Amino acid sequence: MSGWTDLLFLLVLVLDLFVLASSRLRAGIRAVAAQGGLLALLPVVLAGDATETRHVVALALGALVVKAVGIPWLLARATRESKVSREATPLVGFVPTMVLGALGIVVAIWFTAGIPLPIPGKHPLLVATSIGTSWCGLLLIMTRRKAVGQVLGFLVLENGVFVLGLLLSDFMPAMVEVGVLLDLFAAVFVMGLVMFDIQRAFSSLDTEKLTSLKD
Repeated sequence: MSGWTDLLFLLVLVLDLFVLASSRLRAGIRAVAAQGGLLALLPVVLAGDATETRHVVALALGALVVKAVGIPWLLARATRESKVSREATPLVGFVPTMVLGALGIVVAIWFTAGIPLPIPGKHPLLVATSIGTSWCGLLLIMTRRKAVGQVLGFLVLENGVFVLGLLLSDFMPAMVEVGVLLDLFAAVFVMGLVMFDIQRAFSSLDTEKLTSLKD
């Protein structure tokens, strides 16, 4: 099982780099949806013998419905309605952004390799994956011009926080974790409404056009 768990963590990190390198927004949405599906598997493969089954199932199903289905569907619909398909001119190029993401992941793995986990028995890649994924999410938020790309960055960032939360999943009630997922769903729903308003007002989802409101 350890080999499969290592593979899941590595796939999560690979999808981080794919989103950073992709100019196609729909491909990025599908990658984030796939990452959400992988995160839904993590509570199951990381569950110990003493873990409450209902807790694990609730967390996995919540992550699957919200991260892999609900939010990607909302983003795909917003992208389709706005007729925006590509992030053409990011603030930082796709290759440099991917290189920065890869460097951040390597540093995260190196930095956390010698740090003892507060809870014995947890997978050593938990914290590294969390930090690396959060870093890639921040890069997306800072370097993308389109609102959809920035929302994808927010989702990737939250995925990193979700992975870190698995470190303490044995001590957190399932309702609290499901509540966090629902808050995320509500936040992205509001972001979708904002994107529609930007598109209607400026005929574009380029967030730099919002600077014209200063005039």
